[in-house]
Amino acid sequence: MTMLRRRFLTNTSALGVLASVSGWSFAQAKNRAWLDANAPPMPDVGTVLALPTVTFFDGSVFRPEQAQGRITLIYWWASTCPFCALQSPEMQKFWHAHKDKGLQMLALSVDRTPQEAMAYLQKRAYTFPAAWVTPEIAQILPKPKGLPITLVRGRDGKLLQAERGQLDLEDVAALAQWL
Repeated sequence: MTMLRRRFLTNTSALGVLASVSGWSFAQAKNRAWLDANAPPMPDVGTVLALPTVTFFDGSVFRPEQAQGRITLIYWWASTCPFCALQSPEMQKFWHAHKDKGLQMLALSVDRTPQEAMAYLQKRAYTFPAAWVTPEIAQILPKPKGLPITLVRGRDGKLLQAERGQLDLEDVAALAQWL
């Protein structure tokens, strides 16, 4: 484990304690810049990518075992990110076109509050499986620096593709090669 990753995980654990005392939204808003500046590097293609249990905004729960044998698309975004605003409609189309073909998706919001993220999704009628990043999620699946971040995890749990920054229409469509 690299020193940067170890430091991130240690400090993310500390954020979990802070969240229990002062509320995660305060901790997330105050430390977002620090977390981004100290974020781990993009994971290398071929590495095993652990997944957390995630409770989506609609109340459904994703458990890591649900990804076994399935392609999993992980997409970090924020309602305030202009590049995410351009990529998210394409991610919605991709999800709608491929959800019945075994695609699993984790769209993880790094907004200051879950309410901001939910309002954004509702206003734009996005239906892809979305959740707010909690300390527990961040500890198991830390977000690399930047936004948007798009990762494709293979059926065997290994990372197939890792992208930082906005994917255009063709780039999102090309993700179908992994299905």
